[in-house]
Amino acid sequence: MQLNTSMTRRGFLLTAAGSAAAALAACTRSSGSETPSSPTPALAQAVLPSIAPASADCLTGDVGSGSPLWEQALGRGLVYGSSAATWQLSDAQYRSLFEQQAGILFTEDDLLWWRLRPTPESDLDFTYADRIIDLANRNGLLVFGAHLVWDEGFGDGWTDDDLWGMSHQKATHLIDSTIDAVVSRYRGKVAAWSVVNEAIDTNGVRTNVPWYSTIGPDYIADAFTRAQAADPTALLVYNDYGYETDIDGDTAADKRAATLDVLDGLLSQGVPVHALGIQAHLHAARFSEKFDAGAYATFLSDVAARGLKILITELDVLDDGLPADPQKRDDAVASVYSTYLDAALQQPDIAAVMTFGLSDRYTWLQEDYPRSDGAARRPLPFDDDMKPKPAMSALTGSLAGAAQRTPFWVPPRCS
Repeated sequence: MQLNTSMTRRGFLLTAAGSAAAALAACTRSSGSETPSSPTPALAQAVLPSIAPASADCLTGDVGSGSPLWEQALGRGLVYGSSAATWQLSDAQYRSLFEQQAGILFTEDDLLWWRLRPTPESDLDFTYADRIIDLANRNGLLVFGAHLVWDEGFGDGWTDDDLWGMSHQKATHLIDSTIDAVVSRYRGKVAAWSVVNEAIDTNGVRTNVPWYSTIGPDYIADAFTRAQAADPTALLVYNDYGYETDIDGDTAADKRAATLDVLDGLLSQGVPVHALGIQAHLHAARFSEKFDAGAYATFLSDVAARGLKILITELDVLDDGLPADPQKRDDAVASVYSTYLDAALQQPDIAAVMTFGLSDRYTWLQEDYPRSDGAARRPLPFDDDMKPKPAMSALTGSLAGAAQRTPFWVPPRCS
């Protein structure tokens, strides 16, 4: 997800990335309006993995606003969770909060290549990945593994020459062998994989990433096919951002249209894409004015009409443009949560909601993009002291008002 054209996550962990084959997507910029599409039976359909029907019968008591978030979500047929990393969960206070509130764990750092393969010649190092997945499994949490294919997350051990200078054969072997080894190792332990992350822009496909340059357009489809072969039971996800509001001249309508085009191309070829991951990094400044809830609901319906599940994967709120005063800022951030989730969660094919962290103590926004006025970022449901904020109340309110659905997953802790 990008906040502007030069932004990165943690210096090397986040930029807008990726490309997909021109044959898979071709769309034009909109004029600012979005014509609702009319899905027809001719649309290619996703074929989801065979997963035993889930039941939330474990929730036998009342599920109220004081219950953990994962229980509140499951009461509406949703799974709630958060991103986390081993270095964050070494904080006992934060780990306690996480284990109390989450039903699914998004692996924030520990499956990225700077951990798995620190240099191009390194053998795979599963030290950190084993720890985070074992922790999740011991606590009865589902796991969302991120990310198998991305053009970021490499770390200082990789140079531009390493990434862009590989031969087709070497790049193909590197990406294929990594997917095979990683997904096979955690077969049955990871419920969903972010197979390809950030591979679309508002014009359609992008070609200015190393994997496209070295392998060509087939790298996206091949990644999904290999992941399915390594674990046929895992939900395979395409993950991206920019669907909610216009950012720096890029229109959300164009991004939505481009994504549908890419997904249609992949599905028409029988590529095993099962779900769309929507990051939902929201911009607080004038969000209610910029966010077209009707167009967004149409987009979600169009995704679901293709047989795809939808996951909200990295929800948080950038508080630029809001007052420094913590209470005023917290109230405004909470309003963004409510406005967004009240619209999104009426779509019954959304299976999970994950925030990008639980506490402001561990937000990537403070680490990489501190406010110019020096006020600490406050984008998450809990503050630095692990105390609930208005965003927590907004989240619980939106979960309570979400459309009821049959759960796609039930966390193992539900017993």
